[in-house]
Amino acid sequence: MVDTKLFYRNVEDIAGSLLLVSDGEFLIEIRFNNNENITDSDIPILLETEKQLRQYFVGERQIFNIPLKPIGTNFQLSVWNELKRIPYGETISYQQLAERVGDKKKSRAVGNANGKNPIPIIIPCHRVIRKSGELGGFGGGIKIKRKLLELEQKFKK
Repeated sequence: MVDTKLFYRNVEDIAGSLLLVSDGEFLIEIRFNNNENITDSDIPILLETEKQLRQYFVGERQIFNIPLKPIGTNFQLSVWNELKRIPYGETISYQQLAERVGDKKKSRAVGNANGKNPIPIIIPCHRVIRKSGELGGFGGGIKIKRKLLELEQKFKK
């Protein structure tokens, strides 16, 4: 296996401390609650990701235009691709997401794939909630999920 060099950039914003991770060409991960002591890289994709995230956090951007390369199974990739189709400011249930990927009985599997999304916010896993309307889990914590959903409601056009 070829060892790929990774590049990192720390971003502080309403979502807390984020670590952006790139292979130099694609964004491959966003980590929440980052406390790693990593030197920031100024490569173009990380600078552009930071710029677009900052625009999103102040309501100036609803759609991201970043080359992504999430790493996962074929099923996870199908779930993550479907997440990108959820419109800004809207939510769907895990069951609805399961139906969209082909099997409404796979709500739990869809929930697990959603929870393993390596590029949250840009691949908007925060837009998936429980059928009851409760928020459910989120890698950055429920508080951040609520903030993201409230932000989108505030700036929804």
